[in-house]
Order: sequence, then C-alpha cells, then structure tokens
Amino acid sequence: MAACAKSEKPEVVGSAPPPPPSSAVTPEQARAIAKEAYVYGFPMVDDYRVMYSYFVDKEDAEYKGGWNQVHSTARVYTPADTTIQTPNSDTPYSAVGADLRTEPLVFTVPPIEQDRYYSLQFVDQYTANFAYVGSRTTGNSGGKYLLAGPNWTGPKPEGVDEVIRSDTELALVLYRTQLFEPADIDAVKRIQDGYRVEPLSVFLKQPLPPPAPAIDFVPALTPDQERTSPQFFDILNFVMKFTPTLPAEKAIRDRFATIGIGPDGSFDAEKLSPEMRTAVQDGMADAWAELDALKKNEIDTGKLTAASLFGTRDDLKGNYLYRMAGAVLGIYGNTAAEALYPSFSTDAAGAPLTGANEYTYRFAPGQLPPVNAFWSLTMYGLPKSLLVANPINRYLINSPMLRELVPDVDGGYTLYVQRNSPGPEREPNWLPAPDGPFSLVLRLYWPKPDALGGQWQAPKPEKVVA
Repeated sequence: MAACAKSEKPEVVGSAPPPPPSSAVTPEQARAIAKEAYVYGFPMVDDYRVMYSYFVDKEDAEYKGGWNQVHSTARVYTPADTTIQTPNSDTPYSAVGADLRTEPLVFTVPPIEQDRYYSLQFVDQYTANFAYVGSRTTGNSGGKYLLAGPNWTGPKPEGVDEVIRSDTELALVLYRTQLFEPADIDAVKRIQDGYRVEPLSVFLKQPLPPPAPAIDFVPALTPDQERTSPQFFDILNFVMKFTPTLPAEKAIRDRFATIGIGPDGSFDAEKLSPEMRTAVQDGMADAWAELDALKKNEIDTGKLTAASLFGTRDDLKGNYLYRMAGAVLGIYGNTAAEALYPSFSTDAAGAPLTGANEYTYRFAPGQLPPVNAFWSLTMYGLPKSLLVANPINRYLINSPMLRELVPDVDGGYTLYVQRNSPGPEREPNWLPAPDGPFSLVLRLYWPKPDALGGQWQAPKPEKVVA
C-alpha cells in the first residue's frame, strides 16, 4: 500500500487571540462544545473509518489496496459487505483513495455504451460531494479528469477535459457501474478494467516529484466506539490535519480549540479528568439525542428527505446536523440530481417495519419511479442498515427486473415485502425481510424533473391485515 503522510499545518485565515487553555473551560461549556464538535466531526470520523478499512488496514476483510489506485469489486454488494451502511446492490463499485498532497491525479474513463449508467462520485473528508463524472454530468463517451488538492495551483494540462478540486488533502472517489443482470458481469468487468488513475507527472511523462512523508495512521474506531468513546475526538484531531481550515469555519474551529480539538489540538481522551470526561460523553449523548429527534420528527415523517442530507458544501449551507444525519443513515449518499433516496422505516400508518408483519409495496399504473437511469427498492436490517441474508439471495427489486415481475391486472406492480415466501405465483415479486426491524430504501438514479420537483411521490409500504 502506498502510504500517505502527515500534512503541514493548515493555513489560518485572519488573526485572532489564541483560545484559552482547556483548564479555563467549565464542564458545562465543554459539554456544549463537545456536542457541537461531535455533530460537526461525525461524518469526518466515520469517513476515516471507511478509508482506514479500505486503504490502510491490510488485515481488514474489506481492505481494497493502496492509495491512488483503482480498486474494483466485480460483483454487487451482499450481506458480507459491512463497512459502508446502506450499500447499494445494483452497481458494482470501484474506489480510489486519493492522496493529493504530492501532486494531482489524472482519471481516465473509457467509452461506455449509452444505455448503461455509471458515475464517479468525488467525496472530500467532510463527506461533501464536490464533483461528478458520469452519465448525467459528462456523458458516456469517456474522458480524462484531473483531481487536485487544496494546494495545487497549476494550469489545466493539455489532454485533460476538466480540472476538479478538493478542499481536503485526502479524498474518496466512488465509482458505480450499472449491472443489468448476473450474466452482464463480464461486460462490467471490461469497463472496470478501463478505469485508470495516474499521477500527473506520469500522465505528462515528467519526473516524479519528491513524495510526501508517510502518514502514521491511527487505528480507526468501530461504529459502536464512535458513538460513546471520547477517543472520537482524538481521531477527529488526526483527520483535521488533512482538512485545511476554510474561511467560513474559522470561528467554529476556534471554539473547538478551547477544549483541545483541532489539527494541533491538545485533546487526549486518556488524560481527561473525571469531570471533563463526563462532560465530553454527555455532549456526545446530546448530539445523538438531537439527531434522534430530527429523525423521529422530520425524517421518519417525510418532512425532511435525503435530498437535503447530501450534496456540496453550498448545498448543505452549513447545516452540520443534516450532514451528520446523512453519514449515519447512509454515508456517501449522492447529491439529489444524481440520485434520490425515499426511505421507509415505518409503514403507511406510522408503525415500525418488522418481519413479524407482512407488507405490500405497490406502484400504481403509470407510477413507476421517473428516472433517466434506473430505480431499485432495497431491504436493510436495522439497526446496522446492512443488506439482509435470505434464502433466495435477493436483496432488492429493481427496474431491470421488470420483465420478470408479475404485473397487477390494471398494469401496476405489487411487491411483497415479508419474511416468508408469498407463494410460487407471487415469488417473482417477493422482497425477503428479516425477522426483526428493517427499513426500505427506494433509489432513483438520475431522477427526472417530476421526481426532483416532488410531483411524483414514492408510495409507502402497507401492512397486510389478515
């Protein structure tokens, strides 16, 4: 694996007096600051967990390989893939862990047939989707795209179609390549083989610049540890070394620094006094309580959709609670123009979905999801939001499967969401459920204006009454 290195100190914009030492902060103040810093930092720490699993920890079962290389998985995800919550099982993934400190990278995309959806999602360490290459944005004719870090100022090289800039020194590029059916996998493999990435100096046939020094990566936390361990802020301090301070965030980072949180912060979970440790843990709990309230009152009721939780920094408008919600519910969700995610953890009557009941999910005639690419309805077991093992290895029903589904007499489609088979005649339309609680996510890739504008509304699961 090509290791990355410790970054230089981020440039501080403007001048301000140094923050007071943490000893001057009361436990009550520390609790409030810890809550704010946790909401702000959760996506960054969880992103680090994924990046550590994929590109650092060679002992991890889901380790992909070294930085600045394309790593493709020539299959759709299954219940064995547990690093990323709510993964899709429609598009085999490829991934690049990009270290942009030494020099930019040039991404080559091959020509892809016009009816096959693909995308490259560029995600920074804040989990902002800062760029896209793909069917929707750049077309299927192929091209070359330069990805540069925050400190690169060179001109667009000849032969490069577009320069893409990241605000952070490390980034993730997540590829999705549509698979039409199991027999189509060899075609997907050929496309994945055509995805390439190379340093700019290699692309220009110039000598390699001196490499950045190697990073001494700190072990990532588990999802459970992220929820309650004050070591969360040790990880956040480490991640912030690679995220230069943005002008709009100087004030909030100065506030975090009063309890030692920052790229050069003094926070040390092992050295907290009992009072400060309690204050920090209470602040973390306060953050989760606020998120739980948002989910119950806004997300579960449909007042707030995933379209508001993912996107560029400008799209999110500084709403760090929304950014945290996006990371918790499905880190690396797409920007709305790329994909919409109507999600359901309750039925039409507001009761939690559970395998103890049976449900139908019906698209009325002429009301299939309006998309330019494809749609799918995927099952996830709760609380971990992972794919569910089942006897027929079916984790979703999607638009390429329409020809296999049994339509209703009026031309609509009824899907059967339940633990046991609904019977041979209905089994083509069966989406198996687990024994316990679950959620459903409807994905609309490259949604049409009716979906983006709200004229088309996703149906809700209906409990079957015996």
